[in-house]
Amino acid sequence: MIAWTIYITFAGAVLLLFMSRALSRWIALATSVGGFAVSLVAFVNAIDVGTFKTIVRVPWVPILGMEYHLAVDGISLTLALVTSLTAVSAVLFSWDVEHRQNEFFFWLLLVVGGSYGVFLSADLFLLFVFYELVIVPKYFLIAIWGSTNKEYGAMKLTLYSFFGGALVFIGIIAAYVTAGSLNLHDLVEFPFPPQFQSWAFPVLFLGFAVLAGIWPLHTWAPTGHVAAPTAGSMLLAGIIMKLGAYGGLRVAMNLFPQGFQMWSGYIAVFAVIGILYAAAVALRQRDLKFVIGYSSVSHMGFVLLGLATANVLGVSGAVLQMFSHGVIAALLFAVAGRMIYRRTHTRDLDALSSMNLSRALPFAAFSFVIASAASMGIPGFSGFAAEITILIGAWKTYPIAVWITGAGMVLVAAFTLRALKRTFFDTVEDVKSVTSVTSSYRETFEPITLAEKLGAGLLMFATLAVGLYPKLLLDRIVPAVEAMRFLTK
Repeated sequence: MIAWTIYITFAGAVLLLFMSRALSRWIALATSVGGFAVSLVAFVNAIDVGTFKTIVRVPWVPILGMEYHLAVDGISLTLALVTSLTAVSAVLFSWDVEHRQNEFFFWLLLVVGGSYGVFLSADLFLLFVFYELVIVPKYFLIAIWGSTNKEYGAMKLTLYSFFGGALVFIGIIAAYVTAGSLNLHDLVEFPFPPQFQSWAFPVLFLGFAVLAGIWPLHTWAPTGHVAAPTAGSMLLAGIIMKLGAYGGLRVAMNLFPQGFQMWSGYIAVFAVIGILYAAAVALRQRDLKFVIGYSSVSHMGFVLLGLATANVLGVSGAVLQMFSHGVIAALLFAVAGRMIYRRTHTRDLDALSSMNLSRALPFAAFSFVIASAASMGIPGFSGFAAEITILIGAWKTYPIAVWITGAGMVLVAAFTLRALKRTFFDTVEDVKSVTSVTSSYRETFEPITLAEKLGAGLLMFATLAVGLYPKLLLDRIVPAVEAMRFLTK
């Protein structure tokens, strides 16, 4: 059933090319809601979540052994669910797009459909096709509907993506030539020589990690986030960065466990550096979207640290963090890009601090407070559940990394509180001017729309539900992680 997320999404994208402009946003919403409904039903009704179980398998290019082969386990279900959540909210936050509406939603749905395909593929070449399919829509979304340095941001993101894709393709070819199969089930059982794994693993993992925002190949992320339209930023942070982390886990780490053991220490080092460096840089930014962009890189560092632990707790925490960060980052970018920037026409913290936005846009302030609390890892939100699980797993393998990461968490709290205060709660020295400024902005700013409230409400509910009861996801994630080959016993 979960395979229908792909078919519904691509069918909706094609339909948009032939329907009138007036119907485009409704078609996009119906398509994304359909994908969400399918993924939610599949998630709730899943039984054997510890097995990467085949759901569709038909020949594609038989002479090369390529198949249209889809499979699903608890990890795939979890990431398909966050994809559908982000897609619905991205459409809602794009409700007022006027410029080339059909094309906008067409490219948006292609990104979503390609992401579903990556999370469900059980054939290496099919996974690569879906993985590369996401790149072109990303470029057009940013280059046409973006804002700050949109051509530069779109091209930089695309070039980095193609560079990472080239490394992935080399790794896939090497695995195919050595094992004679593209089927992930067969490849997992194949005994790749240790010498082969020692170089094939870093090539394949690095190719995927570029899209996950690994330091020092992370610079595309903040630039791309800032240049992208609101929905583009939400998809980049909420879904696309997870494609890289998922590929590293599902393909590189699981196919080449000995190679992973050789290089896991380096992954942990790069992860910790990424957490600290990106958080420190975010603390110095004056553009709100740059703050959130570097925040995404820092939080993805936690994902990489969890993967490097090679134990059930750490890796399960990494997958939980993929879900959590997807929801939180999408909400942060939605507030910054749509609720604030589209009304104030600025993201500069100094300019925003004089607008008294907590009174002019109270719902935006409330949403940003919730998102900030979740991002800082306050108990009761998904960010806390994910990060504490990762740190407990990391303590077993890299206790020193946990101490260092603690400094990164302090920096995360510092830049998040700084951005929150400067954007919504800065004090104005002249008290008399507060009333006049607030009233004038209330008249100037259009109120938060119902679509925006629904989109934000969906994301806030998700982070609260998982934070208060993480067992909802961990019951699906842990059995799938326990079946992985690379875990240390």
